[in-house]
Amino acid sequence: MSKSASWAIFAAATLQCLSAAEPWWQHAVIYEIYPRSFADSNGDGIGDLNGITKHLDYLADLGVDAIWITPFYPSPQVDFGYDISNYEAIDPQYGTMADFDRLVAEAGKRHIRVITDLVLNHTSDKHPWFIESASSRTNPKADWYIWRDGKGNGKPPNNWISLFGHSAWQWNAKRKQFYYHEFYKEQPDLNWRNPEVRNAMYDMVRFWLQRGVAGFRLDAITSLFEDPELRDEPVLSGANAFGDPNVSRVYTDNLPEVHDVLRELRHVTDEFPDRVLVGETYVSNARELAKMYGAHNDELQLPMDTQLGFLNHISADDFRRVLRDAETGINGNTPLFVFDNHDNTRSWNRYADGAHDAVIARLIATLLLTPRCASLIYYGEELGMENNDPQRKEDVRDPIGITGWPKDKGRDGERTPMQWTDKTDAGFSTAASTWLPVAPDFQERNVAVERHDPNSLLSFYKALIQLRKTNPALREGDFVLVNATDHNVLTYLRQALDGTRVLVALNCTGRSQTLHFEAAGQASTLLSSFAKAGQTEDLGRLMLPAYGSWIGQLK
Repeated sequence: MSKSASWAIFAAATLQCLSAAEPWWQHAVIYEIYPRSFADSNGDGIGDLNGITKHLDYLADLGVDAIWITPFYPSPQVDFGYDISNYEAIDPQYGTMADFDRLVAEAGKRHIRVITDLVLNHTSDKHPWFIESASSRTNPKADWYIWRDGKGNGKPPNNWISLFGHSAWQWNAKRKQFYYHEFYKEQPDLNWRNPEVRNAMYDMVRFWLQRGVAGFRLDAITSLFEDPELRDEPVLSGANAFGDPNVSRVYTDNLPEVHDVLRELRHVTDEFPDRVLVGETYVSNARELAKMYGAHNDELQLPMDTQLGFLNHISADDFRRVLRDAETGINGNTPLFVFDNHDNTRSWNRYADGAHDAVIARLIATLLLTPRCASLIYYGEELGMENNDPQRKEDVRDPIGITGWPKDKGRDGERTPMQWTDKTDAGFSTAASTWLPVAPDFQERNVAVERHDPNSLLSFYKALIQLRKTNPALREGDFVLVNATDHNVLTYLRQALDGTRVLVALNCTGRSQTLHFEAAGQASTLLSSFAKAGQTEDLGRLMLPAYGSWIGQLK
């Protein structure tokens, strides 16, 4: 098939390039580490902080600018760390505070910043705050959580449903009241309308900033507030995986008061230079995402743009729509694109078709790392790690899977150990057994094998990240969509202030496609899933194989 475009489109690009004085996160590649699964340094089958430190050279070689580490604080591990019982300490299974300080220092030597996870919405029910709050209705911390009387006869205050299944209200016999929990019953929601809660949390933020963290990823940030009138959620059709009624969450998610807290958090982090706030922001469109930056760019610097990575199908039109929204709908701010994380099935499984999986993975990598954006990589994504979902309910560790089986198998599959070598347990641990089983493909997909193969996915990611750092167009250039009516191929131009121009073309179909750019001249291949670097291409006839990705510098 053939498409053509006028080269005048390229010449018409309006440059809005960023100066060298822009903050580090503006073009950052951030690498998410789930510490239980990254590297085990002490042979107990669970990853730890020293395991991360051990592999910092790998991360530096990959080219990442920062690592985001999911929670490592003391926790009963009901939600594997997202149920925190002490915000200012390290869970012994992950190490010590001295280990954390050494990790930050060693990462800094390699020009890697450390971002930590900030869980503000809730604590563990074993946190001293909640224990005090639950002790009586007159305790000084009685109002630190969301407590309400029921409707009588054991009925909860309203119809709110937990995201992790069943009623979001749990009866407490001591207070003779219900408390609200957006997630597990062991994760009671804090009362963010209480200024004492806010001040305590902001003091905790300063504690970690003083230890040298580069910023925070804010967990469940849109869930901080609930309707004070406790109105029932509108009921939608059908039921969820847990058998509960589907409800809309208009009274429990993304309420306007969230932005007050984001501004206050930004004010606290701005007390320390060069820090960043990353948001877990599953919002429905670019208009809602734009609000997360703040009306005066005084809230989150990098709310996650999940519109692109969680389309879960390959479509030039849909990818183009989301990229256009990111360029025109968030007031010129930097989007943070993400395809993979610890809560979602890996992109390899969501986008693969069974026949072109390897080239589709390269297409996704190109789409993640070549637009005008900051980029988030989930550990093992660069290797092509797949989900390793449990096959039996008795093997499930994630309570979501235990409650939702078999419709929802939980999140174990995307959290399996990092695949370092082709040896026992993929080099993750020397333990007799690991907390989750290593995926069966570890002998082919691992760092030791892929780092020496110039055609591996790991080598492709390294080359892409290197291009972002060294090519001015890909680092800071303007973004212009090209061939905007092509339903098969997504094409865009990056153009820097110095005149460097890079064209990116992604075939989003399982058939070969040919592009024709009128009077376009030639380009030198920078990186491609099918062509050698340095190879000259005639842009009058650019041929892309099925799901082929191509990046070329215009001559």
